Parts: sequence; structure tokens; C-alpha cells
Amino acid sequence: MKKVILSIFLTLVVLIIAFIAYIWSGSYNISQLSPHNSITRRIIDITVHHSINKRLKDIKVPSLNDTAMIAEGFGHYNEMCVICHGAPGIEPSEMTKGLYPEPPRFYKSDDMPETDEAFWIIKYGIKLTSMPAFAPTHTDNNIWAITAFMLNKMNKMSPSEYQEWIKRYPEMEDESGK
Repeated sequence: MKKVILSIFLTLVVLIIAFIAYIWSGSYNISQLSPHNSITRRIIDITVHHSINKRLKDIKVPSLNDTAMIAEGFGHYNEMCVICHGAPGIEPSEMTKGLYPEPPRFYKSDDMPETDEAFWIIKYGIKLTSMPAFAPTHTDNNIWAITAFMLNKMNKMSPSEYQEWIKRYPEMEDESGK
């Protein structure tokens, strides 16, 4: 039994030393232009999916059909999100070409997140994806408004309708004071 325990211990020590040597070697390319290998990408996808799902239990989705809420969400989305995610008739900024992973273009997507998941992602962000957390600067009501616009209105808008909304709501005031 002692030999088995010693073998397991030595194997773990060798693996830890090899891992540390790999990290210190600089062999791993951390460039945003170097995509993850398929195993790493799969591990990240599984981790993100399970991490978010574990945290959705306490989220209560309010009614997101109020036109004032959707208009408020448009203002926030147009101010902060369009630069990375684009909008009908508006491509994301050229900066997004250097982000990895590249931000999704929700206005062209058939693969929208579920309502509670979208809220959670907007509120808390996702590490290592360039998706910031808006909880420090926005109330839950503001974040629900962004979610309402993104999921209930944006994909139904034409580019000309989006431009009309820009003219109609040039600056949305944030009543929260944040």
C-alpha cells in the first residue's frame, strides 16, 4: 500500500513540476490573435455554461414588454454595447477584430441566450472574454432594460428603424444616478 501511495504522490509532484516548468518556459502563446486549441476551448465552454447555470437559480425575470423599458434598454445598448456587438445596420468597431473571442453579433444571431442568462452575463460579465460587468455602474432595472431591448426588439429592427431610434432617443438619461 505504501508503494501505491508513494507512486501517486511522486506522479503528482512530477506533474506539478512539469506544469510549473511549462508556465515558466513562456511556450504558451497568450496573444489575442492566437486562438485556443480545441481542448482548451471546450473546457472554457463547459466551465462558462455550468458556472452561469449554477448562478441563475435566484434570478426572477420580470415582464420585459414595457415599451419605456425597451427604449431605456436601447439607450444603454446604443451607448455601451454597439461598439462591440453592433446593431442593425451598424457593424462592430474595428477594435473587435483584435478581441478573442470575438464578441457575438446578437442582431444577426439565431442563438440568443435565455433571458435570465443574458441578464446575468450583462450584470456580471465573463472573465477572459472582454465582456465587462455592468453591475458596478448600472442598477438591475437598467440591466433588465438592456436585456429587454436586446431580446425583444433588436432582432426585429431594420437598419433604418434603428437609425430612427437613434434620432428619437439621442441620449437616454440614467435615473439611477449611476
